[in-house]
Amino acid sequence: MASPKLRAFRGRVIYVVVSALGFVVRLLPLPVARGFGVLLGAFGSFVAAGPLRRARANLALAYPDWSSRKRRAVSRAICRHLGGVFAEFLWLPRVDAKTLARTTTYEGMEHITGRTSGQIAITAHSGNWEWAAHAIGALAPVTTMQRERNEPEINRLITRMRARSNVRAIDRGSVAASREMIRALRDGHLLAFLIDQNIRAESVKVPFFGRPALTPIGPARLAIRAEVPVVVIFDERREGKHLVRILPPITTSKGDDPVALTARITALIEEQIRRAPEQWVWFHDRWRERPKWDVTPSS
Repeated sequence: MASPKLRAFRGRVIYVVVSALGFVVRLLPLPVARGFGVLLGAFGSFVAAGPLRRARANLALAYPDWSSRKRRAVSRAICRHLGGVFAEFLWLPRVDAKTLARTTTYEGMEHITGRTSGQIAITAHSGNWEWAAHAIGALAPVTTMQRERNEPEINRLITRMRARSNVRAIDRGSVAASREMIRALRDGHLLAFLIDQNIRAESVKVPFFGRPALTPIGPARLAIRAEVPVVVIFDERREGKHLVRILPPITTSKGDDPVALTARITALIEEQIRRAPEQWVWFHDRWRERPKWDVTPSS
């Protein structure tokens, strides 16, 4: 494990490199910037041997009927996709209403614009989730939970980028996190979570591509306790443009089963991933065991 000094130095280097890349990327037209990111991702696909092996192994679990050739092709396509995601994220400060109108199509806008109270919003690392946050932030105030990184400079960079998109960030695990989440809901915000990864948080095993996968249960518990609806939102890139889909709200009430709600949302996430498997982060160790965080009720 890296020492605090080494992590701080690494954080400063990453901050300088990303800031410089962002400056250059924002000088380019969006399609050119995205193309630059795709090239970076393509280069990464030739040097990221470990992540690519994990992606192929995960794809084999999820799609056992696929050939090894197809799994290799999709894993490399994921690299190119993520390169485009990175470039688009750096370009976000230039995105305005005209850009959104030209590049982004919404489905289900009425599910977030016609409401009178806060909602829990769930999304996944599918498509460009940061673009989706920006696009939704143009319609309604968004507060999102984010992992507090060891490198303060990176934290500040990401928080600033999101704030420009009308997206307020709460550091997960901070002493004021619970209070800020409740305040966001009371203020009528969309309180956004990503629950498609296996993280250090209380989680339950629910089906994901036919296998039990630990999935954070906190958002479902909060929605039920606060009796607020849950909306599931996805971004999908289609030929250089974005489709932001807002699914119909899932109503909640006290007494609902948070495990069942988590499983229902996870099924929707799986459905979206199957729509565009090359647009999900298959490098993540999704089916990892974490006994410390597993709070799955015993049968």
